[in-house]
Amino acid sequence: MKAVPSWLSYSVYRILMFAVPLAVLLMLSIVWWVSAIVAALIGLCLSYIFLQKPREQVALDLYTARHPTAEVVHPDAESEDAAIDRAADADAAASAEAASAETASAEAEAAEAADAAGRATTRAAASAAPVTTAGSGASEREGRAQ
Repeated sequence: MKAVPSWLSYSVYRILMFAVPLAVLLMLSIVWWVSAIVAALIGLCLSYIFLQKPREQVALDLYTARHPTAEVVHPDAESEDAAIDRAADADAAASAEAASAETASAEAEAAEAADAAGRATTRAAASAAPVTTAGSGASEREGRAQ
């Protein structure tokens, strides 16, 4: 069984605290408008004295209805956030691809530079060493020995 909302029970109590004194005053043959004013004052005083907890509960319910603890998400907000995330992911992928291309290009340039330096070193070493063949040196020794 569902519990009665606090605002409904508070409203019923307030109406009863006005209606009962009004009925009693009208039975006493007091003028209707004076009876209504006096019944309203009596109802106000009685509800202030006896209905403190229901009044506080209604106030708390109203506050929580106006200030929800969780942020209300607009239906379009989720799709907009998803689109922003996709765009950010695409940018990150593009920048990662560009960085890997730059790294590959730098590695290729470094390899070419090392290869060119290796060839230059080989050429320099080859030009600095005297060119002798094994056969020519042996024939010169034989010619001297004879």
